[in-house]
Amino acid sequence: MTPHQWLNRVASLIAASLLLASHALAADKAPHQQYPDAAASDPVKLGWMAGSPPPADRILRFDDGSYFRFPAMRWSVSHFRELMPTVNVSRGLGPATSLSRALREDIDRLEFKRLDSGEKMTWSESLQANYTDGIVVLHQGRIVYERYFGALQPDGQHGAMSVTKSFVGTLATMLVAEGRLDPARKVAEYVPELASSAFGSATVRQIMDMTTGIQFSEDYADPNAEVWAHAAAGNPLPKPKDFTGPRTYYEFLRTVKPQGLHGEAFGYRTANTDALGWIIARVTGQSVAQLLSDRIWSQLGAEQDAYMSVDSIGTPFAGGGLNTGLRDLARFGEMIRNNGFYNGRQIVQAAAIEDIRKGGKPSDFAKAGYQLLHGWTYRNMWWITHNEHGAFAARGVHGQTIYVDPKAEMVIARYGSHPVAGNAANDPTSLPAFHALALHLMAHSR
Repeated sequence: MTPHQWLNRVASLIAASLLLASHALAADKAPHQQYPDAAASDPVKLGWMAGSPPPADRILRFDDGSYFRFPAMRWSVSHFRELMPTVNVSRGLGPATSLSRALREDIDRLEFKRLDSGEKMTWSESLQANYTDGIVVLHQGRIVYERYFGALQPDGQHGAMSVTKSFVGTLATMLVAEGRLDPARKVAEYVPELASSAFGSATVRQIMDMTTGIQFSEDYADPNAEVWAHAAAGNPLPKPKDFTGPRTYYEFLRTVKPQGLHGEAFGYRTANTDALGWIIARVTGQSVAQLLSDRIWSQLGAEQDAYMSVDSIGTPFAGGGLNTGLRDLARFGEMIRNNGFYNGRQIVQAAAIEDIRKGGKPSDFAKAGYQLLHGWTYRNMWWITHNEHGAFAARGVHGQTIYVDPKAEMVIARYGSHPVAGNAANDPTSLPAFHALALHLMAHSR
């Protein structure tokens, strides 16, 4: 098999897989393909990977791509570490922080209007429309709503997809606040290996805000798009002996070519986060997974260890490889809402949170053409709404979300397995629901 044939084989095997789907957040057009609804695609009812061994037609594998074909992927998103190599993100040995509960019975029937049609929908209906696997709502630090569906359980973990980017962006922002990372310096000053790539002449700030001018197409219909080479490089499966392409995320980053000018427009490209992960590793001497454990995860009082998928040499996938428990995702969001203070300590500098919340340049973001995100910006790998509540979010394909509403004192952590990767498919029934809930909690506080 020639390297070209192998690359095509990889593309066909892992199309729509985690390694690729984590890039697709930028898509702002949802296909009109019809899929079975949430009830019909319930992974437990369909019996994926159930049995000893499972029936042949219920077995999912990483190496043939079956694990990420809908509806099978609704099981896989809660079981990634059973299918691919990962590295642990330790919670440490301390006790978990307590999350008090003040559950409300009035949320399920809360009504809002869809962004696309203007039709009314209830909160409960939206969860099914969005193929929600689990959702936790915190109000003033207390759990007011918690639901699980499909394969996700309270003690389970789920792929965060591109929500991972916001964790990586937060780590970088912390290093900036400490003076260990200078956002004005060129990338090549921190990682000389990237000097001859498009990243070398970009500033760290341009990487953090994704305003780099790089040649990186995420058009999955194009077999020559750079996204395929990126996925092939990060794929941990053995390469053919005569394969000469990049074999790791770091090797791929060195091949990225320039396109356009740095600093002129926002362009959502996962390769930026992988480059930032390399910068962080070089500055700190720790991988993203190790630093995340030391600086955030072990400080939160998380209930569970997290983990990250890795390439063939163990490099964590900074662009989308994180997996966590749902309540721990909510804990992280609550820490961010409280300006970095949580579990009795200042985990993230208040100045770092302030820098995230101020957002980026509206003119840069507008050039990306997000029809459903008018007025938003992007800063430090967070999505900033600039609405009247100052809400901001971490977002990942297939419906992964941390939504922070400071004015409403509300945090929403949601994991999902929507059949369409791009968030434009679920935003019409998610964004207005989140804002309606914020208004409701403010008006009916207990």
